[in-house]
Amino acid sequence: MSRFKLHGAAFAMALTLAGCINLAPKYQRPAAELPADWSAPEGQSAATLGAQWWKIYGDTRLDRMVDEALVHNANLAVAVARVDEARALLGETRSDQFPAVDAVYGRQRTQSSLRSGTPLPAGAERITDSYRGTLDVSYELDLWGRLRNATKAARAELLATEAAQETVRIALVADVVQAYYSLRSLDEQVAATQRSVSSRAESLALQKKRFDAGVISEFEYRQLEAEELAARAQLPVLEQRRTQQENALAVLLGRSPRAIYTDTVVEKAATDEPAGQQALVVPAGLPSELLLRRPDLVEAEQRLIAANARIGAARAAYFPSVSITGFFGGESVAMSELFTGPAGTWQAAATLTQPIWNYKRVGSQVDAANARQRQALAQYQGAIQNAFRDVRNAIVAQSKTREQFDAENLRAATLREALRLAKLRYQSGVASQLDVLDAERNLLAAELNRSDALRAQRAAVADLFKALGGGWNPGS
Repeated sequence: MSRFKLHGAAFAMALTLAGCINLAPKYQRPAAELPADWSAPEGQSAATLGAQWWKIYGDTRLDRMVDEALVHNANLAVAVARVDEARALLGETRSDQFPAVDAVYGRQRTQSSLRSGTPLPAGAERITDSYRGTLDVSYELDLWGRLRNATKAARAELLATEAAQETVRIALVADVVQAYYSLRSLDEQVAATQRSVSSRAESLALQKKRFDAGVISEFEYRQLEAEELAARAQLPVLEQRRTQQENALAVLLGRSPRAIYTDTVVEKAATDEPAGQQALVVPAGLPSELLLRRPDLVEAEQRLIAANARIGAARAAYFPSVSITGFFGGESVAMSELFTGPAGTWQAAATLTQPIWNYKRVGSQVDAANARQRQALAQYQGAIQNAFRDVRNAIVAQSKTREQFDAENLRAATLREALRLAKLRYQSGVASQLDVLDAERNLLAAELNRSDALRAQRAAVADLFKALGGGWNPGS
């Protein structure tokens, strides 16, 4: 008995030591050469925002649309379902680390042959029944960390999927912001074109009377008529673009097909610039490590962690595996006696399996796991490079589109004054009607450009928050 206890203790100690073995490479976050901090544009104040960064625009209608999209958007719903799937897969993988217990019940009826090589004993029943009810237990000892590494990989995949969901969420909000302001920009362009068409139609009606009276030539009148038609031809194109943009926004909001076809997403409104956009969205001096919290970088790193853990799971196939199985229950020819003492039956077994030869199967699996880990590493490094590229581009765009809008705004104001002076000169007989038309044409182009520049500036703010992975809280 003492020898049995000694052998049992030695076996238990061996299992304990083997259970501490982890064949996966030790994970360390890959080093990256990062800039010390951000270089924010000069001459602008700083702003810090939390998760609801879109409130920088100060537009309550936009706030309602973002809330609607976060509830009803189809792509976000898919991302949420993928997180639920990854969480379930983690539970499935983790369950392999625990014993499996199954309740098994079976009934068997057998008729023996009268012509077999082993005849039935005298008086034996030819047809017999057999009932069996057991609890079956199976358990694999995780000696080399195969199951632990599989669970670690599944947990990392869950975290990666959650980060991917956050990436979809941030991209969705940015898309809603940009679609909303594109729609408002088109509203302004349609309104400006309608004003120009109306003004030119009134002027053309007046010049028609002058042409009928012989005051101006047919050449001059036809030129004026062509200018009015040119402005009128711009209107259907802009209205078509507005309808397309409205439909795109409705899809982002998760509207029903009927609502997409019949409802109005945004009522036409003035597009005065909210004062909140004057603030800088990236304070100077923020540490570069802030960007490493970007969801797509978190996702890429978790994929790398998962690939690293799967190397250990693959390497474990080189070593022996130990499985413990058993059952406890009863077996009887009569159902009423199935759980009586004489019908009791049990079995306990341990199986050790050591791969000997499988023609490079295990080696190939390990090589494939290492290759996938190198892919994940390259993808993580590429994601960091793309992230800093996106941020730098977005910071420059946020500054330069503001400068562009300021210039276009001044240009429109200047041309508005030029049109007023051209009309005065025409009324005084110093200039011709064609000079007024030139001024009107230039003003319309400037107003369209101003509206598009404002849209670009608002879109650049959204792109910057998207590049940064959303907002942040003070002191974070």
